[in-house]
Amino acid sequence: MDFNLIDLMKEYGYIILFFWSILEGETGLIMAGLFVHTGDMVLAWAIITAGVGAFVGDQIYFYLGRFKKKYVIRKLSKQKSKIAYVKFLLRKYGWFVVFIQRYLYGLRTIIPLCLGLMNYSPKTFAIINFISALFWSSIIIVPVWYFGDKILSLIAIAKEHWYLAIPLIIVIIVSITVVVKYKQRKLIFKK
Repeated sequence: MDFNLIDLMKEYGYIILFFWSILEGETGLIMAGLFVHTGDMVLAWAIITAGVGAFVGDQIYFYLGRFKKKYVIRKLSKQKSKIAYVKFLLRKYGWFVVFIQRYLYGLRTIIPLCLGLMNYSPKTFAIINFISALFWSSIIIVPVWYFGDKILSLIAIAKEHWYLAIPLIIVIIVSITVVVKYKQRKLIFKK
């Protein structure tokens, strides 16, 4: 049998979505929203599956921080400023940080790890994390499902006119290069 990613998603969509949501998420949610739009998945089940996957992923990080403190502290030794920032956010905003942590770029995995390190209440974390995970999966899957026709037509146009992406790729590469050079220069001047 010759399977590609689309065929695998159609056949094992919920299983793939669950594990994808544990690891990363947004790309899988977009795919799930499109599959809901085409009728290959059911909206409620896609939202629940992705939400439970995201919940499980964050719980793993939380308990890793809680029970493997030395290992996590060693791994996060270069992230001291982020850890301090998480502590500041938690003191200032409390439980709301748990709710929005999956939207905070660069802190998404560090927050559950830090909360585990800080002996945050497992019950409180689990409840807020579960609600947040379902909310997160809903706010991505539902719009993709609703605007599925427009998204699919844009994908078709992109496939047909792939060469238009070349200037965009060049801009992205140049931007990344400039940012990396800037950060390297900043580090040199700090020393």
